[in-house]
Amino acid sequence: MHSFTWEIASPILIVLWAVGIIVLERLRPYDRGQKLFREGFFLDFFWYTLVQSYALGWIISLIIRFVDEETGLTRLQLVSSWPVVAQLAFFWVTHDFYIYWFHRLQHNNRYLWRIHEAHHSGHDIDWLAGSRSHALEILINQTIEYAPIVLLGAHPDVALMKGVLDATWGMYIHSNIDVRSGWLQYVINGPEMHRWHHSRIYHGTGFNFATKIAIWDWLFGTAHFPKGEKPVGYGLGDGATFPDGYIAQHVHSFRLFEDERQGTERTDSPELHAVTEAREDSRVA
Repeated sequence: MHSFTWEIASPILIVLWAVGIIVLERLRPYDRGQKLFREGFFLDFFWYTLVQSYALGWIISLIIRFVDEETGLTRLQLVSSWPVVAQLAFFWVTHDFYIYWFHRLQHNNRYLWRIHEAHHSGHDIDWLAGSRSHALEILINQTIEYAPIVLLGAHPDVALMKGVLDATWGMYIHSNIDVRSGWLQYVINGPEMHRWHHSRIYHGTGFNFATKIAIWDWLFGTAHFPKGEKPVGYGLGDGATFPDGYIAQHVHSFRLFEDERQGTERTDSPELHAVTEAREDSRVA
């Protein structure tokens, strides 16, 4: 398929996928009673999905163009002789590996957590919830994602194909669909494990950091997949409050750390201890 075709097909595929996910959320919900137009819908759709994505796409393209003008890396065409499928697979796996470790670091570093906590602030996890991510987080991750694709000389379709994969997979893993993927959940990530990642009850600094390839969590000991259970709720937990507006959420990330230590730092959740004790009691009984 030629690049101009992917330019047209990409937004169509993303919109059709979104419609399909929304329909499945209505037909087979993981958490019953969750509304389509839930709290924060306009914020996530208009500000994060439309406005922020467009603005950052433009900024990131300028950054990549500047780097190329300074280094001339694209002239080397290091991967241009590879088949397009091999290029896509290479960038898909390497970036997913990077995302696992950066995501895990965000949950363990208080500075990086500040640009990630907005993503965990929603109380409803659905097809749109993944779009709520701090602008600095997206700027870092997508520059690191797309700069190598351009600078190493990949086919122009690769960036478009990867954009479709990112958008559709992000909707899928956050979706409120009751999925039972069996053994595949140990290989490919899905809502079964990622909804646990957004649980307001957690231990340590969290779990299930993988986005597309679930192997990373199982391989590096961060998988959390209690069979037959569901998260009791989603959000920052511990009674933490978070601003509602787009600008306010970004300003909030630069607040003093003394404020964070008093209420929003992700430490062992009291609710988790309560649930754990209840489970232990039931086992004894």
